[in-house]
Amino acid sequence: MSTPRTALVTGVAGFVGHALAKRLLAEGWQVVGLDNLNDYYNPAIKQARLNDIAAQPNAAAFTFHKLCLTEKAELEALCLATKPQVVVHLAAQAGVRYGLHNQTAYLESNLIGHFHVLQAVKALADTGHPVAHLLYASSSSVYGNNGAENADEPFRETDDVSRPVSLYAATKRADEMVTHAWAHQFGTPCTGLRFFTVYGPWGRPDMTPLMFTHALHTGAPIKLFNGGDLWRDFTYIDDIIEAIIRLIPTIPTPTPTPHAMYNLGNQQPVQMKVFVETLAEVTGQKPNVENAPWLSTEVYRTAASTAKLHAAVGWQPNTPLAAGLTALNTWYLAHRALLG
Repeated sequence: MSTPRTALVTGVAGFVGHALAKRLLAEGWQVVGLDNLNDYYNPAIKQARLNDIAAQPNAAAFTFHKLCLTEKAELEALCLATKPQVVVHLAAQAGVRYGLHNQTAYLESNLIGHFHVLQAVKALADTGHPVAHLLYASSSSVYGNNGAENADEPFRETDDVSRPVSLYAATKRADEMVTHAWAHQFGTPCTGLRFFTVYGPWGRPDMTPLMFTHALHTGAPIKLFNGGDLWRDFTYIDDIIEAIIRLIPTIPTPTPTPHAMYNLGNQQPVQMKVFVETLAEVTGQKPNVENAPWLSTEVYRTAASTAKLHAAVGWQPNTPLAAGLTALNTWYLAHRALLG
């Protein structure tokens, strides 16, 4: 019998956290999940995700803890009690536009909360239970407007990321730098995951794919910034989870710092007006499009190079957009009551 493996997943009631917890359970892990179940979007969706985890065949190996990352003592106590071998830190204040009017949440969750996770991992090491690998969510938004300035080039992990255009992006870049320093000082192997516009079943209702799917089925307006001339590298949720699963055992080497960064994207940027056309074909609905000015927080283009990921794990995201949107639409039709 294999030795039980325990993973701590922060943000487990979120979009990526929910999908990752199910995959880890299916692969025989013990999963300790935490989330503060805040009301950034409808908490009923988060509870429904938790209910879905509880319905999995191996759900007995899952425990949930309602906890905010600002509660440092409680977070450390949970880590010391459960002794995870792997931590996947996904909890964050998400969304770039929210930061135009609500700044404090980003600092509390993305900076202080992230630092508390690092401190909890160090507390484990100090008591003789070092974490084998800490993986954490970053974002394609750290690249800023590189896509407007180099329209024919994908983003590479070595690109300049010193000019974020949203508070969210700035906090994610700060997390990367703090984690690099932490890994260098204390030797904890850490991997940052730069997600590129994740979509699919159980997605976030504030993100374009699910928001536009809901609008198409209800006849609500679809607001397209810059006349739809913005580009996004949409990446299907199953591909994101596959990448994380493959990276868990891919431990960064201490040469000189055990910290790695990977783009997790589909390598196929899509113009937003084409995205809407594709989604309309999938849903069989006619879009009600309204043009809107280009917001200062919205980057022009995201495009991932996943050469580094492929070199590390022999695989890269590859789900075609139409296939992913078809799965999203099927899920939506079965769960539309959650969207109101």
